[in-house]
Amino acid sequence: MSIRSTATAVSGDRLTWPDRADAAVWEPGGAFVRQWRTMTARALRSAWSQSEFVIAIAMPLVFALGFYLPLRLIMAERGIDYAQFLMPIIVLQAVAFTAVAAAQRAALDRMRGMTRRLAAMPVHPLVPLLSRMSVTIVRVLLSICAALAFGALLGFSFNGGVIDTAGFIVFAIAVSLVLGIGADTLGVMARSAEATSQLLVLPQLVLGLLSTGFVPESGFPDWAQPFARNQPISHFSTLMRELADGHPGWNSALPSLLWLAGLAVVFIAAAHHAQTHRRAYL
Repeated sequence: MSIRSTATAVSGDRLTWPDRADAAVWEPGGAFVRQWRTMTARALRSAWSQSEFVIAIAMPLVFALGFYLPLRLIMAERGIDYAQFLMPIIVLQAVAFTAVAAAQRAALDRMRGMTRRLAAMPVHPLVPLLSRMSVTIVRVLLSICAALAFGALLGFSFNGGVIDTAGFIVFAIAVSLVLGIGADTLGVMARSAEATSQLLVLPQLVLGLLSTGFVPESGFPDWAQPFARNQPISHFSTLMRELADGHPGWNSALPSLLWLAGLAVVFIAAAHHAQTHRRAYL
């Protein structure tokens, strides 16, 4: 690596992707790919040693049983197949919990001095973020598979075609990436892992419980229905429910995609700021 590129990586004044025209960068032995592969392997070993993958599999079961068992009879009286109704929000809750883990991972790297060490090394500023997001994707895939397996035992099934099923899974992964980037950025900026968890768990619970993911809109008081109907988690769960049933519509897809795009713009901009000004958070 040249002195100029090393200085850029250390100072963090610029955040740019490696030159796409330089094939040596992207080949298996290229510096960027080699750094990403090494840091991802380290993060995977750390996640494995701390049983993060076991937790990623267990949490959907906890969420599913915690809400399905107490509410299934009430929903059955309303003519609602609650397993089919509930599964999208269970997947979203598991995704949100994975985002909390991403924030904790970033905060711990900062507290243990890893962020400071990387800032003083010729490591591209995007590599730590991409490696943590790679681990987040692994956790999310495990959580989604576990949620769908547990849901199948409760009676959930995909009633649409292959495209609808793929859309359900791809949308859940997209939500996880957006939330993961935002949570990771908060972890980079936060002063402690405990504070990061507290800041993320409360909004997750509030938005989840005050959404149409667990109960229909009619189950809320009149004053709460506008909020429950229009917040992002409600739109996400409605779209995923329609994809599972095989009847997605633009009335639910458009607001969901707009919410997701808006959150992506905000969180990516925050991540860009955190990485380009990373010395401010050492």
